[in-house]
Amino acid sequence: MTINQQDLATFQSTANTIDNDSIEKKSVEENISQTVNNSAETDLIEEELSEKELPEEDSIDITHLRTPIKVDLSPVYNFLGARTTQSWVDAAIENLPMIIQDHANCEKKAAGTAMNLIFRYEFSYDLQRKLAQLIREEMLHYEQVLGIMNERGQEWKYLSAGRYAKGMLKHKRTYEPAAMVDVLIIGAFIEARSCERFAALAEVIDDERLAKYYRYLLKSESRHFEDYLALAQTLSDENIDERVAFFKEVEAELISSPDAELRFHSGTPA
Repeated sequence: MTINQQDLATFQSTANTIDNDSIEKKSVEENISQTVNNSAETDLIEEELSEKELPEEDSIDITHLRTPIKVDLSPVYNFLGARTTQSWVDAAIENLPMIIQDHANCEKKAAGTAMNLIFRYEFSYDLQRKLAQLIREEMLHYEQVLGIMNERGQEWKYLSAGRYAKGMLKHKRTYEPAAMVDVLIIGAFIEARSCERFAALAEVIDDERLAKYYRYLLKSESRHFEDYLALAQTLSDENIDERVAFFKEVEAELISSPDAELRFHSGTPA
């Protein structure tokens, strides 16, 4: 068969059209495939994110806080040398407004202590970073408790400091870095005790809104004591287990022995 020039040109044009159509079709198929893959990857990422623990919400209004997650408190209970007595729980429920205000005081004091440390010990990056995070979190909790007091129509009243923190701080060593190590260990016990008492109150309190908030606090409070211990160990050349054991006995005695004043961290009501 003889092909003239006109037929050849037509044949080549048709071939080019077919090739271009094939290329476009392949490109479309690749785009569709990539879109499907991207969609699948997106679904997988979203699924993975939904399974991961989301960061704490920065909401001052406790009505906007998410549902509290279940927290394993066995490390807290094992760390502490004694559990809160039923008599303290009963007294706290009967004097709930005072406990709420003292809780606010505790959050404010915790932020203030961390702020003092951040100015005194500027040489440690890990310490500075952890303290900065702690200050933000404690002040958020302080604002939240203030909101609870305002919502309940509760006025601020003067409350003297209890014996708890002073009872531990009097055993603090006076030379550095031992003094800072002891302060951090004491901070660990304060945070662990707070967590334990939030859990105890949440179980029996006749205020579901407040009980939900206390359960919400368990996640951060249960983490704080471990952060304090880790920081204390990084700042000590020696193992801190002996000092932790010492303060464990001191703290347990303060919690278990009779106490004339009822406070969030007070001992057994006298």
